[in-house]
Amino acid sequence: MPATGYTVLALLLFRIVWGFLGGRWSRFASFVYAPGSVMAYLRGKAHPDHLIGHNPLGAASVFAMLLVLLARVGSGLFSDDDEIAFTGPLNKFVDTATGLSATWYHKAVGQWLVIALVVVHVAAVLFYLLKKRQNLVRPMVTGDKEALAPAESSRDDAGSRTVAAVVFAVCAGLVYYGVQRFGG
Repeated sequence: MPATGYTVLALLLFRIVWGFLGGRWSRFASFVYAPGSVMAYLRGKAHPDHLIGHNPLGAASVFAMLLVLLARVGSGLFSDDDEIAFTGPLNKFVDTATGLSATWYHKAVGQWLVIALVVVHVAAVLFYLLKKRQNLVRPMVTGDKEALAPAESSRDDAGSRTVAAVVFAVCAGLVYYGVQRFGG
């Protein structure tokens, strides 16, 4: 279903841009952890930032999901799936073998990696809820997390929401332009 892939691409582009422009806890810089910090977290010695934004395992999950979804969307753009009469809009720029390899990855590997990451993500959320008594769903939905100690606030006002809407519109526009330009 090409429209779904284009929508995911627009959302991925938005998340990548927002990872540099967004509020404090949305920025990638707030959850790129050194190996020592990850090891300390795994040993139960969490840094205060681990308790507010993405902890090291959540950060790894974010980066893994972004990477896997980018690979899946990218492979779809170059794929050639004769079985369902869909050819990715960028397929005409690669040879047949590359298009078939992209199709194979998209169907045989990429979809299962996405499913596996979703299962791991849901399992982790359930683990935190049931074993650690931390509800991670509410902060994912609302963007707010109750903190035991004062923490730096993330920018979340009408201005930042307007910027987010504009950034998403530009990302969606770029995807639309690309689809129109390259014949999706």
